[in-house]
Amino acid sequence: MTRFAPRAVALALALAFAASGAAWAQNAAMVNNKAIPKARVDEFVQALVSQGRPDTPELRAAVREELIAREIFTQEAERKGLARSADVQRQLDNARQQIMIQALIRDYMKANPIKDDEVKAEYDKLAKQSADKEYKARHILVEKEDQAKQIIEQLKKGAKFEELAKQSKDPGSAANGGDLDWNASGTFVKPFSDAMTQLEKGKFTETPVQTQFGWHVIRLDDLRETKAPPIDQVRPQIQQELERRRVQALQQELRAKAKVQ
Repeated sequence: MTRFAPRAVALALALAFAASGAAWAQNAAMVNNKAIPKARVDEFVQALVSQGRPDTPELRAAVREELIAREIFTQEAERKGLARSADVQRQLDNARQQIMIQALIRDYMKANPIKDDEVKAEYDKLAKQSADKEYKARHILVEKEDQAKQIIEQLKKGAKFEELAKQSKDPGSAANGGDLDWNASGTFVKPFSDAMTQLEKGKFTETPVQTQFGWHVIRLDDLRETKAPPIDQVRPQIQQELERRRVQALQQELRAKAKVQ
């Protein structure tokens, strides 16, 4: 038996080193015999990659150093007994609660995913609700009704709207012939909007329109149907909103079951 002892020892050492090598392969570093798993580096790197950083050896080396520094600080805080501080415990409890909530929501959404037909239905509803026209209008804004009436008379006699608009007290449009560019009707105050939407293309208001800003003479130059953006362009926002509603429904369901005193 004693003849085979050296070989047995060698085999045992080889197995021990192999096990140690496997453990090291799973860890990015050891700090005072405390392992930093390679998976933690991978997770940190993936978070940075999702923000646009390229996955490079330099980035991984920097992440490894950051995690080592964090581990050193954490160990020192534990050595000083700071983990027993009431304030630290409160913050740890809050962090744990937040992590658990996020885990619950991820689990719930995995079991109850938003389907494509739900996104499409919501898109169609929003597109229908927002269906409207856009108006390209001009206006001349003056202080008194009589001034507006005089402008209307001049327009009826053939005066150019763009020239008369120079006297408008709206500095944003006066220099551009009263041009207000393309806008939905809801952009304007109601009296202005009501008068503008009643006009035929190329016509102006023959009665001054009063708002809180003064008296307007309005001309409608053009109008067009608005188009909803492509569904793929707004899919992420719709998905996010539907997920928010689903989580809110879960919250209400759990609240109804909970005993709250």
